[in-house]
Amino acid sequence: MTNYTETDSLAINTIRCLAADMVQQANSGHPGAPMGCAPMAHVLFTRFINANPKDSEWFNRDRFVLSNGHGCALQYVLLHLLGYKVSLDDLKNFRQIDSVTPGHPERFETDGIEVTTGPLGQGISNAVGFALAERHLAAHFNREGFPIVDNTVYCIAGDGCLQEGVSCEASSLAGHLELGNLIVLYDSNGIQIDGSTKLGFTEDVLERYRSYGWHTLKVADGDSDLAGLTEAIEQAKQVKDKPTIIEVTTTIGYGAAKAGTAGVHGAPLGAEGLSAVKAKFGFNPDEKFVVPEQVAKLYAQRAAQGAQRQAEWNQLVEKYQAAHPELYAEFKRRCIEGQLPSDWASVLPKFTPEDKAVATRKLSEVVLSALANKIPELIGGSADLTGSNLTRWKDAVDFQAPSSGLGSYEGRYIRYGVREHGMAAISNGIAAYGGNIPFASTFLNFISYAAGASRLSALSHLRVLYIMTHDSIGLGEDGPTHQPIETLAMLRATPNFLTFRPADGNETAGAYYAALSQTTKPAVFSLTRQNLPHLAGSSIENVLKGGYVLQDVPLPQVVLVGTGSETSICVEAAKILTEQHGIQARVVSMPCTELFDEQSVEYRRQVLPDGVPSISVEALSTFGWHKYAHHPIGIDTFGASGPYQQLYEKFGLTGPKIAQKAVKVVEHYKSTPVPSLHHELF
Repeated sequence: MTNYTETDSLAINTIRCLAADMVQQANSGHPGAPMGCAPMAHVLFTRFINANPKDSEWFNRDRFVLSNGHGCALQYVLLHLLGYKVSLDDLKNFRQIDSVTPGHPERFETDGIEVTTGPLGQGISNAVGFALAERHLAAHFNREGFPIVDNTVYCIAGDGCLQEGVSCEASSLAGHLELGNLIVLYDSNGIQIDGSTKLGFTEDVLERYRSYGWHTLKVADGDSDLAGLTEAIEQAKQVKDKPTIIEVTTTIGYGAAKAGTAGVHGAPLGAEGLSAVKAKFGFNPDEKFVVPEQVAKLYAQRAAQGAQRQAEWNQLVEKYQAAHPELYAEFKRRCIEGQLPSDWASVLPKFTPEDKAVATRKLSEVVLSALANKIPELIGGSADLTGSNLTRWKDAVDFQAPSSGLGSYEGRYIRYGVREHGMAAISNGIAAYGGNIPFASTFLNFISYAAGASRLSALSHLRVLYIMTHDSIGLGEDGPTHQPIETLAMLRATPNFLTFRPADGNETAGAYYAALSQTTKPAVFSLTRQNLPHLAGSSIENVLKGGYVLQDVPLPQVVLVGTGSETSICVEAAKILTEQHGIQARVVSMPCTELFDEQSVEYRRQVLPDGVPSISVEALSTFGWHKYAHHPIGIDTFGASGPYQQLYEKFGLTGPKIAQKAVKVVEHYKSTPVPSLHHELF
């Protein structure tokens, strides 16, 4: 066991004082968790976590997640002490505009931050994704004598994280999968914003985690028992077939006058309170942001050890390259360069109008099956709807603990069970780990269950594919509980999110092509249960424009804009308008509004020309469609139960009824100017 000295005690108190200084200077933040967690964090980072601050992207680094992200001052201090790109001035700029030390950890803002945390429960769920990804890549790439993927995932989580349902979902699956490379330190301080956790959280957490299949340990004195913390983590590392949770009893705001109370949770200590803390710990109360020389030296030594670990790993990889050149080439492409296979798009299927009508969920299965054999980094699964989502390709192997007899860690199909939120949060961890592209699937309506995590996919710039089927009233008899209405409006309102609603086979293939061709956005595929015809004029390439002219006429009098299953209805309505009313109608397919918004204003004016009224048709909420149409047609009530053909008739979403409405629109604008849809002033 590692011996601890007075320098370690000084380092812990340095962390406490720096965190308190940061919150005090910002006049905002949470000093309590950093002050209470300082001992366990110090032990972790100086004795266990292998990482190289000079190369924060070293692939085989241990991963650390601060799930209780409100305590981020703790993590920023540690990153500074270890020599990441977080300076003392950055600590002083805590929670300030454009600083690299924002109010919660954000992965693309701060060197050394693995995932964006703050919404409680998400971080520990991301950590499960990290552990899953490590197990999978290790099974795929490692060979005897070459453990090139061999790291541990560490997480600090608080009471709030363990109260959130998403952590229960993810933790339950982690236990089932026997993810022994995951170690969670549970900061059990008994306090949350409202006061004592006894007000609403009196369960035996470790008993619950034992029932999940976790290994459990306890450290009674997390404030000062460094040897006990060390021994617990060492024991955890010896357990290879179970994740471990270590309950560490701490005092929130240790050292402060309000220690152990909610008063120290989310407010600065105040000038007098901070001075008292510094005096108690032997620091000069008149000095701020002080790092004693011996503390800086201790952390510099640990950083040097991390650099040495990476150098040793680099040598191992060189030998691996010579012994297993093909595996090395794939490892380099996927894990180091983050590149797709050079010719991956060549396998995308193409369709013609002569091909039989097929549901886009089935077309997605065709596309996904082709891509899965070409892109080995595709990994994912369904929330207990595999037979409905059609996400499992023919020769897929399930990702399961080898002892289960149900699959292997090299398997790429994940059985998530009925855990939509956990599935999305785990997928974020898989994506952030690197080397894999995760997909997650359920009915479109139930991505609402996962909204907390899917929003973080976008905020964190993570390429997660959400394969969502049964995307409208077209699912039929299951009725309004299963029929999404507002769901796509929510997703389209989310920044940095691509929402695809393909109309046929070519657009389905194009949606996958567009989603996989970029690396910084999640994408949702909104797919039908009912069969759809393949349309003349559709193509993979056109999807990249987001919206395009599917069917044109020389001088259009009206533009019909459709998405997904309603695009073919627009084609039918355009034919009726021409043949029965002498009205020339252009049909526009809009599979992805976000990509359309990225096009030049000149292109958008070509598709939706000024002076011509437009009508959008989508079997979902009309919310948001006034940006693209003068008269949106959709469903602004909940759906109903019944055969889908009757539902489309009931809600007025048929070719004849759309044509009737279009006649009225054209007539209206004969005497009224058509407003422009293109506003480029700002």
